[in-house]
Amino acid sequence: MVPGENSGSAGMIIDERYKVKAIFIGHLRFRCIAPVSDELRVRGQAFDRHWVFLPILTNPQRLFMLFAYAAKVGKCRPKRDRQSREAERTVKESGSMNKSKVYYSDFRTRLGVSQGAKLQKLIKKAGIGDIDFKGKFVAIKMHFGELGNFAYLRPNYVKAVADVIKELGGKPFLTDCNTLYPGSRKNAVDHLMNAEINGFNSVTTGCYIIIGDGLRGTDDVEVPVVNGEYCKTALIGRAVMDADIVISLSHFKGHESTGFGGAIKNLGMGCGSRAGKMNQHNDGTPQVDRDICRGCGRCTAECGSNAISYGDDRKAFIDPNICKGCGRCIGACAFDAISNINESAGEMLCCKMAEYTQAVCYGRPCFHISLIMDVSPNCDCHGENDAAILPDLGMLASFDPVALDQACVDLCQQAAPIRNSQLGDNLAKPDWHHHHDHFMDSNPNVHWKETLAHGEKIGLGTRQYELIVVK
Repeated sequence: MVPGENSGSAGMIIDERYKVKAIFIGHLRFRCIAPVSDELRVRGQAFDRHWVFLPILTNPQRLFMLFAYAAKVGKCRPKRDRQSREAERTVKESGSMNKSKVYYSDFRTRLGVSQGAKLQKLIKKAGIGDIDFKGKFVAIKMHFGELGNFAYLRPNYVKAVADVIKELGGKPFLTDCNTLYPGSRKNAVDHLMNAEINGFNSVTTGCYIIIGDGLRGTDDVEVPVVNGEYCKTALIGRAVMDADIVISLSHFKGHESTGFGGAIKNLGMGCGSRAGKMNQHNDGTPQVDRDICRGCGRCTAECGSNAISYGDDRKAFIDPNICKGCGRCIGACAFDAISNINESAGEMLCCKMAEYTQAVCYGRPCFHISLIMDVSPNCDCHGENDAAILPDLGMLASFDPVALDQACVDLCQQAAPIRNSQLGDNLAKPDWHHHHDHFMDSNPNVHWKETLAHGEKIGLGTRQYELIVVK
């Protein structure tokens, strides 16, 4: 029988070591990149270079195994005609086939293998070992979770990553920058206590914590934004910029402003100092809630532009014509009377966030890890977390933050919503306007596509990716 004559035929060439050299399935013919020897032996019987017919198509499982085995040891590829080769060459020349590699593993484990070990296997397969860590300071950027929030990543995952970095000769430390809003992470003292309460310390994670923008959120560096359109410079926490290498370890979840929080939000918003966060969030200045203000004067002492004055009632007033938007007063107030209320449009926020990520990553080694688990509808900055809107989907890693976020989005969009959740409740409403988008159906006013599109536009990464499954 001549292979390919019958659409139900299938076969392969095997050498004396039982390695697949080539396969065919019906009219599809695959050949191996390496040359085939003049004589092959299958179970002691000699064959020449002709194809070997194997009646396997009657069993779909065997057919699948043939593909898997051939792809693993035979490195097979389809034999293309001249027209197909020319078409592929045209696509390559246009740059459309430049895909980033994103490595994926689900949360299933066998007996005796922990999820930490599986995460270590994933990041090693993804190429973290290609980075020269020897003697280098390595910032592991993550979110420690607001007090009262239980959806943040467990310290065990951090230790798995830190241990690999130390094996490769690096000096890892955990970092995050202080928040713009009042809460349990608005200064370094509260931030460190918050992290400790939530389980992050040198014993549980294998490394120490350094708050990126210092005690009051004012220790930052002005960094140029390559190809920036909205931000020509970015204000990034000094400790983040002092690091030789940056590892993003993000909890992928929903977000009430940006649709989702992943690698780009973890780095772009998370590494901005208080002034940097202010620049991303608004074009104005913070304001004082006069009902809460006690007139203590602490904000005045911290103001970097002498913009705060007091009336006869001893209530603070911030002059918007003088204020530089540094946000120091927000961290200084012990009564949470000062806040940022003038937020930009969602699209601009997404674009600025991508540009801040560019400032963090450009010109030095970076590696990105995201875990899609406990997919709460809102950010881990909340002092609570609602039930997950989607099931736990897996761990992903890549050198490209845009491709990584896009892959996480695609996996989430393909997943079935959890009925007893914010997303499930919305979809169950009879008059609900279905967006066919889990993030927008969870929080209808969000923007998220702009983040990835702008990140690709400025050269941060590409939305085109190849998903590589690691078992």
